[in-house]
Amino acid sequence: MYFSSVSKLLVASVAAFSINAQAAIFITPKAPDINAAAYTVLDYNSGKTLASDNAHEKRAPASLTKLMTAYVVFQLINDGRASLEDEVRISEKAWKTGGSKSFVEVGKSIKLETLLKGMIIQSGNDSSVALAEHIAGTEGTFATYMNEYARELKMINSRFENASGLPHNDQYTTAADMAILAAATIHDFPQFYPWYAEKYFTYHGIKQPNRNKLLWSDKTVDGLKTGFTKKAGYNLVASANRMDMRLVSVVLGSTSVDARTAQTQKILDYGFRFFETKNLKNIEKQVPISSATTDTLKVGTTGEKSFTLARGQFKLSDQVIQLDDNLSAPISKGDKVGSLLIQFEGKTTAKIPLIALEDAEEAGFFSRMLEKVGL
Repeated sequence: MYFSSVSKLLVASVAAFSINAQAAIFITPKAPDINAAAYTVLDYNSGKTLASDNAHEKRAPASLTKLMTAYVVFQLINDGRASLEDEVRISEKAWKTGGSKSFVEVGKSIKLETLLKGMIIQSGNDSSVALAEHIAGTEGTFATYMNEYARELKMINSRFENASGLPHNDQYTTAADMAILAAATIHDFPQFYPWYAEKYFTYHGIKQPNRNKLLWSDKTVDGLKTGFTKKAGYNLVASANRMDMRLVSVVLGSTSVDARTAQTQKILDYGFRFFETKNLKNIEKQVPISSATTDTLKVGTTGEKSFTLARGQFKLSDQVIQLDDNLSAPISKGDKVGSLLIQFEGKTTAKIPLIALEDAEEAGFFSRMLEKVGL
């Protein structure tokens, strides 16, 4: 067949698995006013930010630091360099650490799992220091691990100097970076994440509540962590799962416990009410290709691809294949060859990479010459 060039938009038989062409009115209101120094809310699966303000402003993390402390310990457990059954000896420094406490006793050996839960559920500073010393010898050395994992996660505006989140002039993070860390925790450690939803921690006969009040007021919330210092204000990183959609929110520098709870609830409700996330699995389509031994090439997506749109918009959207210019053999399976566009009223709202699902061998010289002259 003659195929002089590949158009950017293949319509009709190639492109349009169009769902509906009806005209519709979609109004996505502005995000509500949030009484905090910085915030963000994003979809966990697609990574799309739904609303934010000052999300890259560096601020004191307070006990949100413990999200990174836990992340490091989880990683080392997965790597076999630490175990939940480890007996951790409590140093005098850990025992004397101020602020919120799990009430561990100096000189006593406590299971690593108990200390992790004390840090995650009840926000024990003494547990945090004990864990850091057990893993790295000193809290300062442990901070090196924290910063290295922050770099790997591309938390480019974060720096950690201790394991607890107690005030330090050189310790800072952002709402955007905390959202990255929360999402990574959920994704990388599904076996540990349920601990963030536990409402109470009991040790040495003392029962202490989780400070995340949303665990009591919103049954869809299942994590993650609160934090407070005078410098940081009231912080809360949360995640909720409703209607087959998970959101992650971060509120930094709010004015009180009740305020951070209310502001977090407000932005979560906004995200769930006005947006939806859809998952596409294993899209396959035959498209024309030039200079090949066959006339068509099987292209598509592999695995599950997620994208977030205004709620109700997807069923009225078009799915359109956009191929790279001058698509011709040879092509190897796995090569990127274009994009799948999700379009609403002619505007692209999501773009998903398309790859070749098979090899395309180059045709012989004579066949290619015939193609060029249109025979």
